Amino acid sequence: MKKITIAIDGHSSTGKSTVAKQLAAYLGYVYVDSGAMYRAVTYYAMQNGFITTEGLDKEKLINDLDTIDIRFQYHTSSNTSEVFLNGKNVEEEIRTLEVSNKVSRVAEIPEVRKKLVEIQQQMGKSKGVVMDGRDIGTVVFPDAELKIFLTASTEERARRRFLEHQAKGDAVIYESVLENVQQRDYIDSTRQDSPLIRAAGAIEIDNTHTNKDDQFHIILQLAKDRIAGRV
Repeated sequence: MKKITIAIDGHSSTGKSTVAKQLAAYLGYVYVDSGAMYRAVTYYAMQNGFITTEGLDKEKLINDLDTIDIRFQYHTSSNTSEVFLNGKNVEEEIRTLEVSNKVSRVAEIPEVRKKLVEIQQQMGKSKGVVMDGRDIGTVVFPDAELKIFLTASTEERARRRFLEHQAKGDAVIYESVLENVQQRDYIDSTRQDSPLIRAAGAIEIDNTHTNKDDQFHIILQLAKDRIAGRV
């Protein structure tokens, strides 16, 4: 069966990773969470003192990029992939609000983006991959057979992120989460290198009032049409 590349972009907390995982599992494709890679680099910078109250030491991080190894390890029992940073599982550590508050600043560094884009393109050379992020359809896989752009209202996305933190027992307040979502939107959309925009040919889906199952079936049908050559 013909294999394609599926690129899913969009704002934070639009469910990109959830639907990408669903598609990959159903189609038997490789799933790559590009956002997790940027989170891993951010966590590395935090652990090594490159991010402090004074700001981000970009030069030190750039100089260390060649020593940063990021891999995904797939677990058949849970049907999920977890992120390993230099051999250590950091899946939980990179999902904190503290990392969320800093990741956009790290992701706007051109040298960081260049390194991770190279890794991502290597992962997708054989097709049969579903990748989500901010610049997958515009930079990483501009020739992807299926490009999706997910969006939802700011308030709804903040509510989803707030509930996720609550479920994990994190002590957060909604207003802080909303501020983080707004800040990330601004940084992601206005950065000079690979800003978050809808890629040419991408299908925009507003899921403010769409549940996960309906969204999955909508995108799955789009993927099936392209695999079958109907589009």
